Parts: sequence; structure tokens; C-alpha cells
Amino acid sequence: MAQHAPPARGVRLGRAAGANGSGSTVSGVVLLLPGASRFSPGPLRPLGRALARAGGTEGLVAHTVILGGEASREEQAGWAADEAVRRYGDVPVCLAGYGAGGLAALRAGGHDAVNSVVSLAPRLEPGAPAGSPEPVEHLSGRQVLIVHGTNDARSDPEASFQLAARAKKANRSTCRFEVHSDGHGLREHQPEVVALAVDFVLGAVCSGRYSRPVADALAAPPPLGLRMPLASGFGRSLRR
Repeated sequence: MAQHAPPARGVRLGRAAGANGSGSTVSGVVLLLPGASRFSPGPLRPLGRALARAGGTEGLVAHTVILGGEASREEQAGWAADEAVRRYGDVPVCLAGYGAGGLAALRAGGHDAVNSVVSLAPRLEPGAPAGSPEPVEHLSGRQVLIVHGTNDARSDPEASFQLAARAKKANRSTCRFEVHSDGHGLREHQPEVVALAVDFVLGAVCSGRYSRPVADALAAPPPLGLRMPLASGFGRSLRR
């Protein structure tokens, strides 16, 4: 696998959360890619804490990617995946991002080590120029979850649906959940969003098992599996 040189001074992995960081015990890595503003972290911080609690005993470790320099978020995400492989060996990597980080996770999802992508409110622009849609073919073979609030005023939910529809054609293991009445920050239903992402990551990286709603969304043909409503209270009584 080709290694990426550090794209810019300053990019690094934050402190490990979850498994103790030893290469002999880590069985999977989640790289958390932040949004455009540190003042609007969205659900990434609670997601990192929840992943550490739920997946630490299964060998899952999570790192926030500390961005730096002028390289694109996609390039920095690729470097972070390389760094995860260097530290922990040949273990599956999940890219989980919010906003601009959600888009970077999708764009960098073709990295050899990446087996799954979680994209929360990806920062997509409505009406991409004709002939230049976001590429999706590189996501083949990955497990992909997209989550978007229906009232997102910063990133067009319909654009993420269109991207998911194209991704589903290249990769059947793609699903998308809609959070009705929620905005870009996914604040109104943050516990449900976090529970959904944790369920997906544990299934994709650790156990291969998903809750019934996620399994149904992955199996359903479009558009059903791409407009799945996120139920209020999701995660309160999941059985894995």
C-alpha cells in the first residue's frame, strides 16, 4: 500500500480513546474528522466518547484527526489512515466525519485500509456542476452510512441523497438515514444519531452484526434504504 507523506505540519492523531493503544490489543480504528469550525463540533465529541465506551472491550480505538496546514481534508484523512496502519498494523479503519469532515470521509474512503465510512451531514453544495458529481466508485467494498437532517440549511440533504443513490449503484452496502426536523448540527436528536453511528461502526469494524434498522437499511433497495427515518429513541433498547 502506498504511504502518504505528512501533507502538512500540524496534522496528527489526537489521544487514543477506547482500547489501550497497544498494537497487540487493537482490532479496529475509528478516525474522527471534524467539521469546518471547532466552535461547531456537531456530534463527533459524544460519538468519540460513546465509541470508547461501547467498543473499547472489543479492541476498538478512536482518534480525532487534528488538522493542520493547507492540504485538503481528504489528503489529511488519507495520511491519518496511513498513520493508523503504521501504529496498529493491518486492522480495519473507519473514517467518521461531520460536515466538511463528512465529505472528506467519503472522498478518502477508497484508502486500502478503510473498510467503512460514516458521514454525518456531509457538507455538499446543491446542484453540483454538470459532469462533475462527487465520485463514488472508490467506495465499492466499504460499508457506508450517511446521516442527514431534513432541515439542514448549510448542506443540502437532497444532495446527499443523490450521492447516496449513485453510491448504492456502485456499492450495495450503502445506507442513509434522515433525521426529520433536525438541522446541520444534528442537535435535536443527537443521542439517536450517536447511537446509530456506534451501532454501525461496531458492526462494520468489530462484529459484523447490525441492529435491525441498520440491517434493513443496508438490504433495502433505493430509495427505501436511502431515506430511512431515524426513529426517536433509537439505541435505548438495541440488542446486538
